[in-house]
Amino acid sequence: MDFLAVVGANVRALREARGLPQDELAHLASIHPSYMSDVENGKRNFSLKVLERIAVALRVPETDLVIRR
Repeated sequence: MDFLAVVGANVRALREARGLPQDELAHLASIHPSYMSDVENGKRNFSLKVLERIAVALRVPETDLVIRR
């Protein structure tokens, strides 16, 4: 599994565990919903700033998004 796929799977799992719809997480992270979808599907080459905004929106450390589970 590549890095983008790992991050996408982690974002989706954490979002679903919190009961957040994808568009709500996108709003909280100030990201367009289609961009968030691409992140979760491992199709978006995102910046570290975007990773940070997603982590803040999920209230987790950035490392929780990048570590393979």
